[in-house]
Amino acid sequence: MTLGTTLGLTGGKVKAWTLACIGAVTLSVTAAPVMAKTLDEVIAGDHRSAKNKARDSYRHPKETLEFFGLQPDMTVVEIWPGGGWYQEILAPYLHEKGTYYGAGYDVEATRGYRVRALKETLARKTEMPDLYGTMKITELSPPAKLEIAPAGSADMVLSFRNFHNWKMGGTEDQVLGAIYKALKPGGIFGITDHRNENSAGRDGYVKPSDLMAAAQKAGFVFVAKSEVNANPKDTKDHERGVWTLPPSLSGNPENHDKMRSIGESDRLTYKFMKPVK
Repeated sequence: MTLGTTLGLTGGKVKAWTLACIGAVTLSVTAAPVMAKTLDEVIAGDHRSAKNKARDSYRHPKETLEFFGLQPDMTVVEIWPGGGWYQEILAPYLHEKGTYYGAGYDVEATRGYRVRALKETLARKTEMPDLYGTMKITELSPPAKLEIAPAGSADMVLSFRNFHNWKMGGTEDQVLGAIYKALKPGGIFGITDHRNENSAGRDGYVKPSDLMAAAQKAGFVFVAKSEVNANPKDTKDHERGVWTLPPSLSGNPENHDKMRSIGESDRLTYKFMKPVK
């Protein structure tokens, strides 16, 4: 068995840098955690930090995932798990009966947030195998790397606050095409993102009409929307766009308390389907 197989890596060779990163992971010997069986148990699990749990009131993970129709025996792809906020819920929930793919950044990246995010993902997989041991790691780095899961294998693909990045980078058509290809006919594409009907395109927000048009262009059928992640306190006219709000708080420190009182951004929550032909 190759090292790539052991780690659940697919979609390309394991590069030398990745091997070095894996070697840098510090393993800890701890008692195996009790496997959570329900979504409620996973969300309340001790494997999640208090800092992450504190953001549940803004991100509504249970309500959001139930709206998308998540079930424990599904094959689910999460696009760009980043720091792992939703990965800490999805991978353990799918561990026993389902399959979780974390379609992360290019493993050849050598600097910045992307390197740290991959290292944290690998650490979860090696340090807590009873929660993350079956997790599969793939890459999404358009235009070269678009195989997020085997074609037609996924019951669901989920994206949390990523479309604005694709839109700003001009890669939304490629990414949505990759998502469409990975899904089974009848499979669900669930997405949340920062919402602003008047976005100029560089503020981190998304015009809902832009997302709708791009998804339909890729072949998706719109199923439903939810207001579970709406925040009417968000005025959307912030100093440094959406990043002025928590958790980034990138604007003037004198305004941080005001931004905290607003909370995280107003967000759309859309559910699409790959049609059954």
